[in-house]
Amino acid sequence: MRPIVITEFISLDGIVDSPGGGNHPHGGWTFKDVEFDPAAYDIKGRETESATALLFGRQSYDEFAPVWPSMEEFATYNAMPKYVVSTTLDGDTAPWGDGEVTVLRSIDDVAALKETEGGEIQVHGSPTLAQGLAAAGLVDRYHLLVFPLLLGSGKRLFVDGTALDKTKLELVEHAAYSNGITLQRYDVVR
Repeated sequence: MRPIVITEFISLDGIVDSPGGGNHPHGGWTFKDVEFDPAAYDIKGRETESATALLFGRQSYDEFAPVWPSMEEFATYNAMPKYVVSTTLDGDTAPWGDGEVTVLRSIDDVAALKETEGGEIQVHGSPTLAQGLAAAGLVDRYHLLVFPLLLGSGKRLFVDGTALDKTKLELVEHAAYSNGITLQRYDVVR
């Protein structure tokens, strides 16, 4: 069974909306509002090494697909299999630079992918998808870079009223950085 890892830039009040830019009133908050400390982003390099596939929700796919294929720092991600969960994209594949992304139609399709041979499947951004995967019991780990900001509004990783049952997490790694960012890595306890 392949592990599914949710990896997020998240504000202290749980917002994951538009950390690198976008339509949120504070879009780009990870780079504009917190001093850069390269040590805080070490986890991103480790994620690149451990990922064997990427999984996106439709909105994150729409935001990443035009940008990531042209970025040299994402060459490893661009070369690996990618999936987008969407009921609105036409066909079985969607474009990603010179390559393609496989379109999955449901959380059940993700569950079937999880059962295949292979390594870690990472979900970057995609809060609605992350919530659905958690509610279906498909998440194995969370990688959270928590920023010392309160954004007040926007998409949250954990939302009241979702179908998520109480979930016990085990802290497997944590660190604090000079700019106030904290790393929190949790395994889901089954």
